[in-house]
Amino acid sequence: MISGLWNGLTGLNTYEKALSTQSNNVTNANTIGHKADEISFEDMMYQSRYGKGVNIQSVEKNFEQGNIKLTNNPLDVGIEGEGFFIVKDIVNDQTFYTRAGNFKIGIDGTLESADGNKVLGSQTNISNIISSDATTQFNSDYSNSIASELINNSTFNQSINSKSTNYISSAVDSGISGNGFKTASGKVADIDALIIDYKEKLKLYSANPLVPGTSSSSQVTQIDFSDFTSKLQGPESFIETYVNGDLVKQNFEIDQQTTINKFADKLSNLKGLSANVDSNGLLTITTLTPGKNINITSPAINSGGYGVVETVAPVLGSGIAMVNSSRDALKTALENADAKLLEMTNTISNTSLASVGQLQLKLNNLNISENNFGTLSIEDGAIYAKDGENKFLIGRLETASFINPDSLLPQGNNLYSIGSETSEAKNASLVNKLVGSSVELSNTNLGDDLVDLMVFQRAYEASSKSITTSDEFLKTAIELKR
Repeated sequence: MISGLWNGLTGLNTYEKALSTQSNNVTNANTIGHKADEISFEDMMYQSRYGKGVNIQSVEKNFEQGNIKLTNNPLDVGIEGEGFFIVKDIVNDQTFYTRAGNFKIGIDGTLESADGNKVLGSQTNISNIISSDATTQFNSDYSNSIASELINNSTFNQSINSKSTNYISSAVDSGISGNGFKTASGKVADIDALIIDYKEKLKLYSANPLVPGTSSSSQVTQIDFSDFTSKLQGPESFIETYVNGDLVKQNFEIDQQTTINKFADKLSNLKGLSANVDSNGLLTITTLTPGKNINITSPAINSGGYGVVETVAPVLGSGIAMVNSSRDALKTALENADAKLLEMTNTISNTSLASVGQLQLKLNNLNISENNFGTLSIEDGAIYAKDGENKFLIGRLETASFINPDSLLPQGNNLYSIGSETSEAKNASLVNKLVGSSVELSNTNLGDDLVDLMVFQRAYEASSKSITTSDEFLKTAIELKR
């Protein structure tokens, strides 16, 4: 009878705790990233084959995937798969782990969790700056967006952005006739062609960024008009050639040298070409676009034909070296038009979790742009800020996984801390997917939880009945003794 009282009492204690556990699941059905608690029971010590009641065996977190909900908030992130976001309470210098990805921007411009903890990840590294002057940050002078390319692979994330000053307004005629003379319109046409080439080569590079690559080179064509002084005689004379099937012709003007100089000028003002001729009549035609081939045919003075003396074949190149060759050509063309180029490469390499830190989101604090914020987005864990037509990589969320996540200690506020039996945190980037503008919902199953609540209620009532029944037995025994 005393055992019956004890058994009933253990039942009351146990199912009160079970009720607390299951009601916690129910009340957190709408908590972002909440993981349900699962309770299991065990019987207690037996004496002479009589049981001594029930006890809580364990209360463990169920880390099964919760549903992903689209929120359209650019700073929300949901985890599909294993792992936890890493956050830090900087006041108490404590690191926690969470599945809740409803983030915000702190007053200092860093990424924070909903309760103000700093979200940790990898910050961008400005790995390369190419500038026409000492400028290292995009400002209002750089009004013309040239290109913006994102490169992502298993080794690194990268963004390459370039802008220029207004080359249309700064370009003027320059040069000496016969020696690379360019009109303002010719300079603008060259720059436009080189921008197209630069963008195309960035696309090629982004498709296969792990190739070391080789540099591009330009085509050089030479034609020997050494007898031009004797052949260019009078107004009926002319000099001509075909460039990619189009005729370029210069009629006699003033004198022989003037005529051949103007012929070189016409060639030089074709889009993507530069030409010069010396006093001996050696005409050199160079392509401004590295790797591009042009076809020079049928050079002639009057009706007399000339052969191409020497041609250096163009080389397309590959990889980042090919991109750099195209960019350098564009930079030269811009500077010839009294304009400036600024190219910035932002890179985040795959690193261990030991190097993670706070994520700054302000472009001016990162020395990327004089503007504070761009339009933020998080894509596959990479954090981008779009400023005008340019999109900058500014950071990357990192996630941690554990061999035994059940050993993590719940701390409230959707946070977990390392337990005494918790394994070392590993980078979880290969075992999950980070979904932008979304959050992971609670994995609480209301149907099962409500059924369990009713079961626990009945078990609690039955345990109380065990106590009252045992109490009646005791009363009867005492009365019999009297």
